Amino acid sequence: MKKKLALLLVAAMTVASLAACGNNAADEPAAAPAETEAPAEEAPAEEAAPAEAEAPTEAGSVAVFYYTYGDTYISSVRTALDAALDAAGVAYQDYDSNNSQTTQTEQIDTAIAQGATVLVVNQVDTGSDDTTKNIIEKATAADIPVIFFNRSVGEEVVSAYDKAVFVGTDYEMAGHMQGEMIGNYVLDNYDAIDLNGDGVISYVMFKGQEGNAEADARTQYGVEDADAILTGAGKEALSFYDSSNDNKYLVDQAGAWSAAAATEYLQTAMSQYSEANNNMIELVIANNDEMAIGSVTALQNAGYNKEGATVIPVFGVDATDAAKEAIAAGSMIGTIKQDAEGMANTIAQIAQNFQGGADKFADVDAANVVGTWRVNIPYATYTGE
Repeated sequence: MKKKLALLLVAAMTVASLAACGNNAADEPAAAPAETEAPAEEAPAEEAAPAEAEAPTEAGSVAVFYYTYGDTYISSVRTALDAALDAAGVAYQDYDSNNSQTTQTEQIDTAIAQGATVLVVNQVDTGSDDTTKNIIEKATAADIPVIFFNRSVGEEVVSAYDKAVFVGTDYEMAGHMQGEMIGNYVLDNYDAIDLNGDGVISYVMFKGQEGNAEADARTQYGVEDADAILTGAGKEALSFYDSSNDNKYLVDQAGAWSAAAATEYLQTAMSQYSEANNNMIELVIANNDEMAIGSVTALQNAGYNKEGATVIPVFGVDATDAAKEAIAAGSMIGTIKQDAEGMANTIAQIAQNFQGGADKFADVDAANVVGTWRVNIPYATYTGE
């Protein structure tokens, strides 16, 4: 197998611009990206080519396309999916689309031409029916099943092809669960959180991306559901710290959900909104854990959220290892677990079902199956072990 890959690597040099950064873990273990305060999720160059050439997809293998290796949560899915496919003895090839839909589309063309039998797609242009249709048309023409995952795709588009399925989450649920967690925590700790004692909790919301269904739901329900709990108990609703901002959120303009964006935005905001000015931001809500961790960095730079210091509550989504560590250290309060291993195992099972000619949902928990097109992986609240 190693010799075969060596020969294939030579051949791959002619298609370097289309190849992936990752390796088939059956031959060389996939290395997770180093976790930093600002992972590659932070706006990689839109059309940047992958850093190194990779062996072509083996005929008969599963081709897995990640929107970017730099996203911490996606990295955890990749690690778990590699392990699940290895355990099942399924050949596969990972591709890093580097946050470029053009790159991903070219990679899909290459994988199909090289004989991939199942496409597993973490679509770059999330929520784009045209992109989803284009991918399905390519799969249909080659009579290849396609499994979309994590980033939302349209039901009507996926349902039109009987060999297509989406593995994701009930994305609105994450927002509802986060809002409930925030509302209950604030209600239980109201006086400690209300730093200026005005009876109103001032918050900042960090939104990962415009036009993303998950980001929209988390931004909406993370506040709405918290407000319902607070007002139901006779407290004031949460108040966005900047009254001139009609959106009531700060968005990562690069659509990268990055720690760096949150750190920069919060440090800038705190230069004006501070305890000294009696208008301190008293609560941080983030669409994902990377932005939550970036917020913790900004707060710690200002002297907060350290041992013995005032803690500004920070909430995220994903339950990444970094977030769990921050929660254990007391610098972050809670997050919503998005089950990377559960998602990976479900994808691996469906891929094997397609390859073996079984029903696509065979051996998949029926409680999580939605109609004929979707599997939802459940969320869970996480506030520490």
